[in-house]
Amino acid sequence: MALALTGASRAHAEAQLLVDADTGKVLYAENATYPWYPASVTKLMTAYTTLRAVKEGRIRLDTLLTVSRNAVAQQPTKMGFREGTTVTVDNALKMLMVKSANDIAVVLAEGVGGSISGFADQMNANARRLGMTQTHYVNPNGLPAEEQITSARDLALVARALIREFPQYDSYWHISAIRYGKRTFRNYNTLIDRYPGADGMKTGFICASGFNLVASATRNGKRLIAVILGSYSSAVRAQKAATLLERGFNSAGLSWLTPSLGNVEALVPVDAQPPNLRDEMCGGHRRKPPSEDNDEQEANAGDPASSQALGFAGTKAATEKYVLPAATHVGETITVYTGPANNPDKVEAVAASKAKPHKKKTAKKKKGHQAASADTKKKSSQ
Repeated sequence: MALALTGASRAHAEAQLLVDADTGKVLYAENATYPWYPASVTKLMTAYTTLRAVKEGRIRLDTLLTVSRNAVAQQPTKMGFREGTTVTVDNALKMLMVKSANDIAVVLAEGVGGSISGFADQMNANARRLGMTQTHYVNPNGLPAEEQITSARDLALVARALIREFPQYDSYWHISAIRYGKRTFRNYNTLIDRYPGADGMKTGFICASGFNLVASATRNGKRLIAVILGSYSSAVRAQKAATLLERGFNSAGLSWLTPSLGNVEALVPVDAQPPNLRDEMCGGHRRKPPSEDNDEQEANAGDPASSQALGFAGTKAATEKYVLPAATHVGETITVYTGPANNPDKVEAVAASKAKPHKKKTAKKKKGHQAASADTKKKSSQ
């Protein structure tokens, strides 16, 4: 079923996996145990390790963390806060999952583990406990590192763990957008608000890995997890994940016709080096440099695998493709802020003051020039 990543096929390497979130049953697998660079899907384990610390009482969601010089130095994407800025664990998790903020990943790592290396040790300990035998972490954000490796199988394991162990925090995985001051950041997971039932989880991209996605969706009480690694663009990865999910939801009545692919834990790892897709993803043939913020959005344009049919759970290849509709309902935009939970910093005060111009004008009329001068001083101090 799976193509070996050798010779010409390595240039167009891709891994796909579909599992039942409740049972762990594998519904489809292609290169699912081939080592891969995770990119920002690393942040699923960052979130897991943070929530484990909350569960164990080592931190709280309202614990205040400080942005360090090391966090400021991280490459985009990031929130771009200044050194010394404080943020709660709750707000940091929202920024991590929606904006995929690399600086915030370091803030969480240093706040929970004391340092990046200390947090990576906790991440690796959690990976071993979950049976993620092909995974090794050296940083909390997935920025390029030769030693940072995972597989589609292992990503499905951490996704299942988040769903099963922390149901009370499920909303973190499907926030449509966050608002910080005047800026609104939409979730890079474009299945949210577009694919019926989509409820998670995380995207990722570096040149070496291609466009990665761990997606989840629920229909009629059944939740599926789809993992796509190595796609040519964010549009391609979303379309392929949607196609896998759609077939998974629609194949229940035919399951007795298909051979069992076993449980996700039982998939046999492949001993190999992860493919490096840098030339394919970031070579000079791209019309513009790909990234999470700047991507070629055509679902098929330039994708070498776009015309290949996907087999499903041992059945003959299906040629139909699920086409994602435009967003019919945009979910709630969640306001995030810096500072403590009970006393948000100036970003909230500024937003509130700009929403009430009439009160300012009334005050100026009553108190004249002195009131206006005082108001000017107040603005300059914000």
